[in-house]
Amino acid sequence: MQYSKKVIEHFRNPHNQGLIKNADAIGQVGNLSCGDIMKIYLKISENKKGEEIIKDIKFETLGCAAAISVSSALTVMAKGKTLVEAMEITKDQIVKNLGGLPPVKVHCSMLGVEALHQAIEKYNKSHN
Repeated sequence: MQYSKKVIEHFRNPHNQGLIKNADAIGQVGNLSCGDIMKIYLKISENKKGEEIIKDIKFETLGCAAAISVSSALTVMAKGKTLVEAMEITKDQIVKNLGGLPPVKVHCSMLGVEALHQAIEKYNKSHN
C-alpha cells in the first residue's frame, strides 16, 4: 500500500508543527524499534461552558513520513476539543482521517495518541 494523498499532504505541509513556549502540558513518547519520537505541546483554556479545551496544540516529531503525518492530523483533530473529547481520539480515527496507512506504519498512529493522552494526563494531575 502506498501513502494516501492526505498522508503526503500532511507530510509535505505539516499543520501545527513546532513548540509552545510555556505549554500547559507536554507529552513525549518514542518507539525503540523504529526510532520515532513524538512530542505534543498543549495550551489549555476554558470554553463558554467552563470546560477545559485544547486552545493550541503543536508537535515535534523525529520520524518517518507516516509519523509526521499522524502528528499533523492528530493536532488538527484535537485542536478546539475538550480534554474529554481529545482523550477519546483513537488510532483508528487518525488512520481513517488520513485515508489509511500501510500496515507496517500503523504503529506510528499509536505514538501520536499516546503522546496526546500523556500530555492530557499530566495536565489533569497538575491541575486537580
